[in-house]
Amino acid sequence: MATKGRVVGVVSNLVTIEVEGPVSQNEICYALLDGVRLKGEVIKVNGRHVFAQLFESTRGMQMDTPVEFSGHLLEVTFGPGMLSRRYDGLQNDLEAMSGVFLQRGEETEPISFAQKWQFQPLVSAGERVQAGDWLGEVLENWLKHKIMVPFDLAGFWQVETVVGAGEYAAQDTIATLKNQQGETVAVNMIQRWPVKVPLRAYAHKPIASKLLETGVRLIDTLNPIVEGGTGFIPGPFGCGKTVLQHIIAANAQVDIVIICACGERANEVVEIFTEYPELDDPYTGRKLMERTIIICNTSNMPVASREASVYTAMTIAEYYRQMGLKILLLADSTSRWAQALREMSNRLEELPGPDAFPMDLPAIIANFYSRAGFVELNNGKTGSITFIGTVSPAGGNLKEPVTESTKKVARCFYALSQKRADSKRYPAIDTIESYSKYMEYKEVQQYLQDHLEPRWVEKVNYIRDVLLRGKEAYDQINILGDDSVPVEYHLRYWKSELVDFGFLQQDAFDAVDKVTSLERQRYVFDIISRICTAEFQFETFADVSPYFKRLINQIKQMNFTVFKSEQFKKYEDELQSMLMERKQS
Repeated sequence: MATKGRVVGVVSNLVTIEVEGPVSQNEICYALLDGVRLKGEVIKVNGRHVFAQLFESTRGMQMDTPVEFSGHLLEVTFGPGMLSRRYDGLQNDLEAMSGVFLQRGEETEPISFAQKWQFQPLVSAGERVQAGDWLGEVLENWLKHKIMVPFDLAGFWQVETVVGAGEYAAQDTIATLKNQQGETVAVNMIQRWPVKVPLRAYAHKPIASKLLETGVRLIDTLNPIVEGGTGFIPGPFGCGKTVLQHIIAANAQVDIVIICACGERANEVVEIFTEYPELDDPYTGRKLMERTIIICNTSNMPVASREASVYTAMTIAEYYRQMGLKILLLADSTSRWAQALREMSNRLEELPGPDAFPMDLPAIIANFYSRAGFVELNNGKTGSITFIGTVSPAGGNLKEPVTESTKKVARCFYALSQKRADSKRYPAIDTIESYSKYMEYKEVQQYLQDHLEPRWVEKVNYIRDVLLRGKEAYDQINILGDDSVPVEYHLRYWKSELVDFGFLQQDAFDAVDKVTSLERQRYVFDIISRICTAEFQFETFADVSPYFKRLINQIKQMNFTVFKSEQFKKYEDELQSMLMERKQS
């Protein structure tokens, strides 16, 4: 029998409940207020008193308000039909809500249980399977959605029966399984899993090494991220965090994109809802929304929903990874998630850490990021979750706790610069501060050598050095004046500007330049590298700037032209002629 209780205290959406029986940590409960069931989650148990965070407004709640406990943890419902949907943090389908404004206590089904799917079996009776193994598949949009052995089944099971190919509803039994103890389980297309428990139905989790192509040159070439990698994008407001995430979402070579708006402003979320569905998938020619799931909790929604949304997004990503798919999970902004944790910690009167965030904030962030990664399934197939979050530090302070805690666990650091954004150098990723630790992995270095060129890492490090020396030269020129430093200083500075303007900057609104294939990146990067290693003869500093501006303009014209087209070759020939004007070695 379900445990019951009554409200004995309310602090905003933190409710203290006196219970009449056993209650579990993270168990779901419902406060019954004016005929409405307000959903909540137990976050602390202290004897007969438990603390629950409600996912709704507690306005009007009084002492002795009855509470019912469900006996289940906060769960996600899996099944075909999740793609193209827009959910809130609790996996309610926002499109199915009754009105424009969210109603307190309203819940909707995450998928259609009545819709029929064309099922194709992948196993036969008598085969031995275990949790996460594929039993069959249905076509969801254009992706093959695998129907799997329930994740909560322990050990090995034998397939007793499996239905033949045909149309079935999600709740229809498609197979029966039996274990060595004689227990029989009927399996349909629906599964449920707690959002705060990692889904580990795979064989093992090797080190990720394959480069994930995003189409952004500053990322793919200078600071690459791998399939199954982790990264984050901190920066002040207005520096292009959201735009950069959208570019990556539209152009990254992945199977499924999951966007988690875990506390962004409503106007930015509206843009996702209205503009994103209109985008074309550059790889399939279909609409990008067909392989996308959006999970939305704006900054004016309850903090508990914001906190739940990131876990809901990650759990859905783990489900699709188990199908052997490549998933890109984008969270915007994890600072709002951390602020939700801070608010609940403060209401619980816990010992505060730096800036009043919870003392265990670094551990919470580390545990969450660890759920991403590259995995090998039981059948030898592979899947991956690449996670990129954004952080919105107050005042652009990259030393604040959320940024510092995230920096310890994320392998890629894409720091956005206010100065670059103000000078319209987009993407505004700081070329000096940003880094990718994957460049240090031997497995990644080997992959780059095999798929790009043997000395690729050396060339990238050389160009990073060009950028650093160019910044140093620029500082010297500013302090001492143009004519008070050697011409060599001007040459260093303009070589770094050539790299920046000619290669690192991209026009997100140009049909050609907004996304660059890895082949094209390598080709143009070789041209840039040859120019940077060349020796130029200039008599005065006044000759350096006009010449390099001509080179930069020529390379930018190449960037706006279809790769290896006649016009592209024409611009390249003209560039070579410019280079021959000066004596080089």
